[in-house]
This record gives sequence, structure tokens and C-alpha cells, in this order.
Amino acid sequence: MSRTYAELGELMTLMTGDEKHGPSATSTLDVLWVLYDRVLRVSPDTVDDPGRDRFLLSKGHGPAAYYAVLAAKGFIPESWLAGFGSAGSALGYHPDRNLVPGVEISSGSLGHGLPLGVGLAHGLIARGVPTLRVFVLVGDAELDEGSNSEAIVYAGAAGLANLVVVAVDNQSSSYGWGPGGIEAHFAVSGWSVTRVSGRDHLALAEAFGAVPERPYLVVAEVEGKLS
Repeated sequence: MSRTYAELGELMTLMTGDEKHGPSATSTLDVLWVLYDRVLRVSPDTVDDPGRDRFLLSKGHGPAAYYAVLAAKGFIPESWLAGFGSAGSALGYHPDRNLVPGVEISSGSLGHGLPLGVGLAHGLIARGVPTLRVFVLVGDAELDEGSNSEAIVYAGAAGLANLVVVAVDNQSSSYGWGPGGIEAHFAVSGWSVTRVSGRDHLALAEAFGAVPERPYLVVAEVEGKLS
């Protein structure tokens, strides 16, 4: 049974524990819902289909919202949620691609998702399917990692138009980004950029629906200083 957005809170309350990282998870909730409800060409029946879009949760240290959305959309049983983080559970504190249907990468060590997304996007173009898109969800503080800077520069130079980065900006970066914010860091490397409210479903859907002819950054701004 498919759930609605209004029921996600109920699903998230089934997951408990000190390592839930609630604020980190809830900062991504609306982005995840809009992607899986309106944008991504993937379903529980097509998680292994070569013709699917790819979604990579690089912000993997707070996956509770991700698990709730996967359960709401039928990728995993709702009964799994109550076991979150327990011994023997498939739902760890970091998502595991070998245990959770629909999870494309095992993540949690920040700074890895975007470089992996660059490789996936490049691979799809090499295979002759550039219309399949790769979405990578990162946190603003995660962009302090040097591996991301290299990936941003390379993706822009390679013109990976099938790559979309969604940066959840809750002002938790240690260093900040100076004039122009996060998007200026991407734009100087040849990315198309936009900033929208990370709680506005219509604005998010419209932003994700755009298909620029170069790699694309969507900054999803949410309430600040969460984690």
C-alpha cells in the first residue's frame, strides 16, 4: 500500500535510537519525497533495470527519512522500520546497498557520493543512454570535503548534463561559501545552478524537471543550524 506525504512522520517515529540523527534526516525529507513521488524513473519493480534513473544519498549519516520514503513507496516493508539500527536489521545507521532494495550506494562517509555520481553519469553517457539521470543528494557541510571540489570541476569540464546534485543547505558548513553561496562554487566550474525552498514541493518539482545542457545544481534551502 502506497503511503502519502502526510504519513511520513508516522513512519519515521517507528525508528528510534541515539544514532537516528533526526534533524539531519528531516532536513532531507521533502527533497526525498518529491524525487520519489514525482521525478525519479525508478520503482520497486525496476530497482535493477538498466533503464532506471539513479539516486545516490551521499548524506548517508541520517538515513531515517530515506528509509521512511522507501517504505512509503513500497521499496522495503514497513515492518523493517522498527528494527532500525538493531543487530540483524537491514536498516543500518548508514544505508547498505547490499541489504536495502533501491539503495544505489553504501554511504555515510561524507564526500564520496558526488564522485561516485560523476562516474555513474559518465558511464551512462558512454553506454549511449545520456537521457537517464543521476541525482546525488549532499549536505552543505559535506561540500567542505576536497573530493567534492575535484568532482565539481571535473563534471563541469566533462559537460555531464545527466548529473543533478541536490545540496540541502541548512547553514551547517564550517567554512561557508562567501558571496554567491554554494551555487557560486558550482557555477564557476560550468554548472547550471538554482536555489529553491527545500520545503516547497512545487518549487522542488519544477527545479528537478529542468534539463540543462550541462551538470545541474539545485540548492534546497531549509531551516538553519540543524546538523
